[in-house]
This record gives sequence, C-alpha cells and structure tokens, in this order.
Amino acid sequence: MRGDWSYPTAIRFGAGRIAELAEVARAAGMARPLLVTDRGLAGAEITARATEVLRGGGLGAGLFAEVDANPVQANLAAGVEAFRAGGHDGVVAFGGGSGLDLGKLVAFMVAQHRPVWDFEDVGDWWTRAELEGIAPIVAVPTTAGTGSEVGRAGVLTRVESHEKKIIFHPRLLPAAVICDPELTLGLPPALTAGTGMDALAHCLEAFCSPHFHPMSQGIALEGMRLALTYLPRAFADGADIEARGQMMAAAAMGAVAFQKGLGAIHALSHPVGAVYGTHHGTTNAVVMPAVLRFNRPAVEARLTEAAPYLGVAGGFDGLLARVEEMNAAFGFPSGLGAMGVQREDLPRLTEMALADPSCGGNPVPLDAPGLHALFEAAM
Repeated sequence: MRGDWSYPTAIRFGAGRIAELAEVARAAGMARPLLVTDRGLAGAEITARATEVLRGGGLGAGLFAEVDANPVQANLAAGVEAFRAGGHDGVVAFGGGSGLDLGKLVAFMVAQHRPVWDFEDVGDWWTRAELEGIAPIVAVPTTAGTGSEVGRAGVLTRVESHEKKIIFHPRLLPAAVICDPELTLGLPPALTAGTGMDALAHCLEAFCSPHFHPMSQGIALEGMRLALTYLPRAFADGADIEARGQMMAAAAMGAVAFQKGLGAIHALSHPVGAVYGTHHGTTNAVVMPAVLRFNRPAVEARLTEAAPYLGVAGGFDGLLARVEEMNAAFGFPSGLGAMGVQREDLPRLTEMALADPSCGGNPVPLDAPGLHALFEAAM
C-alpha cells in the first residue's frame, strides 16, 4: 500500500463553454496565445470559432497547425519557432491527442536547451528541465479519447528509431481545461469510435493494473461504464450531445486513472503506431481482445465482479464479447494483419514493445516470448 498520487487541474465542462476561452486564457496569464492544432483542424469551423473568441476577448491570437497525426520532432521544432517568432506568451492546445500533445510540448520546450528526448518519462529525467520560461497552457479537446488535456505528458515519435516516446514533466499539465462536447459534434463516426476506444482502453488497463491506487481504481471503473454505455450511442448518432458529453468525461477520467498504470494494449499499439502510422485508439481496440485473453488469469475475478456495474452480463466472457461486438459494429479491422502489419516485423515490434514503459502496469508480467505470442494472437 504505497504510491505517488496526483490529480488534475481546473476543468470547465459543458456545452457552449468554448465561449469562455478568452477568460480562461487571460486568467492563465496569456495576452498573446498561440493556438496549436493539427492540420485537419486548421480550416475547421470550430478552430475559427476558438480564434474568434480569443480575439473578441482582446487577446492577440496566432495559429500553428503543422502537426502530423503522430507528431514528430520536426513539428515540435516548427511550433517552438512559431511561438518565439510571434512573441507569444502561452499556448492553447486544441484538438485531439496530436494537437494537445504537441501544443503542450511547444509550451514546455520554449524554455529548454536540452533535446526533447532528455525529458523522456524515465526515472527522474524530468528534473533536468529549466522551469523559468515554460509557457502556460490551456487545453481544449475536440475528441473524446486520449485525455491529454488532464495529463502531465506528451507523446512524440522519434523518426530515426520509429519509437513513440513519452515526454513527462509536471508543468505539462494544463493550467485549465475547457471540455465542450459541442466541439465534438462534427467528428466522423470512425474517429468517434477510434478515439472512444482509446478512452475505454485507458480505463480498462488502469482498472486491471496491479499497482495500488484506489482513487484511480474507482475513476477507471466509472470511466469504463461510461464508455461502454455511451460510445455506441455517439457512434450511431453524432448529434447525441449527452453521449458526446459523457464520452468527454470518460476520456478525461481515463487519463486521470492511468496514473495507476497501463499495460499490454498500449505496449503493443505504441510500436505499431510508430512503425506503421496507424490510428492509436483503433489499434488499441484491435489488440484489446487478445490482451484480455492473455491477462485472463490475473483479471478474470476482478472484471467478473465489475461486470454487473458496467451493464455487462456474463462476467469476463461477457465483457470480452462486448468488446468484440463493438469492434465489429465500428467496422474496425479484424486484426493487426488487416491493418498492414507484416509478420516478418513481429520480432522488431516485440523488442520495441518490451522497452515500452506501459509494460510495467500489465497484470501478467511481460517478457519477449509473451509479447511475441500476443502480437501473433492479435494478427
């Protein structure tokens, strides 16, 4: 019974609350924020609306959207340059996981002289950071998936090694968050499903992690219930504002809960995404059934006990069947092979997965043979 616990920041939650963005940014100390988002949202109506709110509130806002779906160091370098060139004093991280992560990392790296890789989530590497000059961050998610808006880390792909690296520092936690489900109404069904399954994976893995964290355990349980209940509704009817809002809550809850640990779902999906460029949440969903089967000896009792609260009949088998039914209903690939993963790459992917920090939270200890078998089962 020993752990290090941290809980998140101020969140303004509710439909229409994007109207408060200028007020929130000003309270965070910004006069000239840089809105960072991904290329797909650069010309979107919701991005224009956010920019108008900032300018209408008397703030001089800039826009940076050179962000890939899986952000890389070149995106980060360009963002830092844009921040400095524009004389900005804060970042509004806007979008899905890529925009949120990259925006947070821009705000952090404007103060650093070391390479970003020196702040990977390894031991106490975060203590290397220079604190003076780290810019304040306001986060505005437009998907219900990663929960990066309440996280103290950002994911960045290292192109040279095809590795997704988790960059960690407490100051990456945004000063404030606006969760407005209206911003997610235009999200296409496929992205609704993929990002939503990422939220479910966060909650599921945190719930199954063996580490001691009762607060995260409770949040993970409720987050699973919300995702299992409301994701099918949001997928079927993108205008269902209640389902959209509940999924935004589940996403934030998942990112809070996974302080307790992640596991093999993420250990497998991180290298696949880094090498093949697959969508992270969709990859999580595709490997989830194989991981559940692998972890069954350690988690069956716990998930069977939780199943009635989750609204699932049949205990562990019922939950596994529900995940597989949702994957099929969402039109996801039937396995990693259908996503383009080549069997000859499995040894390399296994090596990368073994080095992923998510391994440490899996309820069944992971080694190279076990991970290779998991990849085979997920193909």
